[in-house]
Amino acid sequence: MAHILIADDDGHIREVVRYALERAGHRVTEAHNGAVALQRFAAEAPDLIVLDILMPEDDGLSVCRQIRGKSKVPIIFLSSRDEELDRVLGLELGADDYVTKPFSPRELTARVAAVLRRASADAAFTEGSRAELLVHGPLAIDLGRHTCTYRSQPVTLTVTELELLVALVRAPGRVIERADLVRRAYGDDHHITERTVDSHVRRIRQKLGALGADPIETVYGLGYRMREKLE
Repeated sequence: MAHILIADDDGHIREVVRYALERAGHRVTEAHNGAVALQRFAAEAPDLIVLDILMPEDDGLSVCRQIRGKSKVPIIFLSSRDEELDRVLGLELGADDYVTKPFSPRELTARVAAVLRRASADAAFTEGSRAELLVHGPLAIDLGRHTCTYRSQPVTLTVTELELLVALVRAPGRVIERADLVRRAYGDDHHITERTVDSHVRRIRQKLGALGADPIETVYGLGYRMREKLE
């Protein structure tokens, strides 16, 4: 199965998560603070990180920001705070999911499995014999290489962000409802909320906006639409 790094300053939480994930067949490495998490990530290259937000020696948000500067490894945040702002900020930093404490170990294991499935499907496509290139005006997505460019400038996207952008690029000019985007990006994982999609789309817009692009329109009350024509 997968190699998972758990970073949390609460030893009891680490023990609960380790037990649940090892029962599911995963190999687990622990870190008790953010600095150690970064060291273990660099040394062991885990397949997924379960990352607490409130930690000493670099909090989870800082750790996520540093990792996202060099890796697309899936990240699931843990937090004792159920504030929408915290959730949105975590997702906008590039996390793939967000779980609030207290949590069910079974639910966390299911979310880990769902994120790993998406990452595995993306990797399998990347290793396939035929790459698919989607081009919409100056926006280009190479699914085989998991790359996106705008006017030949690279846009770094997480697995989930790429899935959402691909869904929109495949249907320019058509409204895709949030619920449909949830299904396309997360499959049948019903615990994902439509607000999570909003956070990911906001992050995509920020990344494209840094290059002067504004290709996604919000259709209030429904969802999103890729502009039919991009200049």
